[in-house]
Amino acid sequence: MCGAKPLYLSVGLIIEEGFPVKELEKIIYSIKQACELCGVKVITGDTKVVEKNKGDGIFINTAGIGIVKNNINISPSQVETGDIILLSGDIGRHGIAIMASRENLEFETTIKSDCAPLNKIVQKLIEEKIEIHCLRDLTRGGLSSALNEIASQAKIEIEIEENSIKVLEEVKGVCEILGFDPLYVANEGRFIAFVKKEDAERALNIMHSDEVSNNATIIGEVKSKRQNGLVTIKSIIGATRILDMLSGEQLPRIC
Repeated sequence: MCGAKPLYLSVGLIIEEGFPVKELEKIIYSIKQACELCGVKVITGDTKVVEKNKGDGIFINTAGIGIVKNNINISPSQVETGDIILLSGDIGRHGIAIMASRENLEFETTIKSDCAPLNKIVQKLIEEKIEIHCLRDLTRGGLSSALNEIASQAKIEIEIEENSIKVLEEVKGVCEILGFDPLYVANEGRFIAFVKKEDAERALNIMHSDEVSNNATIIGEVKSKRQNGLVTIKSIIGATRILDMLSGEQLPRIC
């Protein structure tokens, strides 16, 4: 999300005694597939085994190394008044998929995680000379927390349109049942981009050309500078409310 081209990865495993070998093989093979898809190499790692019932199965810790080319500076400090905010796809699927798996919840339809690599679409935007001021992946705290973090760091007021934010009907239904707000649910394959107004439509077309962001939408803009930072959302019926940071513990716990 800083525009780096990823190259290498470390993988550390903390495995509980008695963890099934078949499950470990499945995880390692999945890591291999993901690395091949992203074009990165696992170059170092470590494995530790802990006593049974002391490790919750398995913990995986990674760190990446990449190169930022062309002296680009993608960060909240670069955000300007008038910037357009793009969202790469529908939100909330990952958190709900994790919750359903952990709690053995059964629904009429299977909700699949939105987990996906984002490096290729980001590189494509950079190569096409889109003036990107800020990028943020929507993991812990979801869309709302990401927007609030940027608003606070950049000292800006952001306004977004609820009608432009896509949420699958099945995700909406589960969130209503469990009392979650999709705007705060974690994602693993979604990001927002703050781009110069003149580049917004071209950036949207580029995002539509990639599988991981083919449902991208423009969801709002930076309205003005504001010392304390503020995010507001215009509802489907036209009312405007303040969108706060996530308060309390994120559920389900992701990272």
